[in-house]
Amino acid sequence: MARYTGPSCRLCRREGSKLFLKGDRCYSDKCAFERRSYAPGQHGQGRIKVSDYGIRLREKQRVRRIYGVKESQFRRYFYEADRQKGVTGTNLLRLLEKRLDNVIYRLGFADSRNQARQLVKHGHFLVNGRRVDIPSFLVKVGDVITVRERSKDLGAITQALEAVARRGVPEWLELDAENRKGTVKSEPERSHITLPIQEQLIVEFYSK
Repeated sequence: MARYTGPSCRLCRREGSKLFLKGDRCYSDKCAFERRSYAPGQHGQGRIKVSDYGIRLREKQRVRRIYGVKESQFRRYFYEADRQKGVTGTNLLRLLEKRLDNVIYRLGFADSRNQARQLVKHGHFLVNGRRVDIPSFLVKVGDVITVRERSKDLGAITQALEAVARRGVPEWLELDAENRKGTVKSEPERSHITLPIQEQLIVEFYSK
């Protein structure tokens, strides 16, 4: 399945909630979801009866779109989470949170996960001193993520760091904004994910 390249706000309207795909715009009055919170299309404002399967499908699609993951990748994450000890749904969210593109976004080096993915692909970040340009790279406790020396004054990163106070940095990460450095202090816990995600619906979707 190819990556979606259409309007980001259309996805928020389709899923019926803010996915925070466009950085600062999502926090402003310009947010399309604030003005038109119904689904896009000719029948978006009509009453649609959703089946139990549809509810589980929509939750899976919503989380997949929040993290910008393709269907095949998302399915692999679920099977990996199912093999691990503990609660499958929590394991799934933990794997998604530890993706390098998400960590870059969470640290405040990017306005959105989509922008973070692009910055990683262009090689602007180092993990433990080594350049990593794979957005799906999974960080570990103790890893140090730094901006490359020649990228420290990059406009996109500087602008994103100025707005990090609005979003905040989760407890499992530590940000040194002055030195453009972040550290993975611990494993992400379920309480660190503030988005209203019902991961049990995703588990039920794949368990059929």
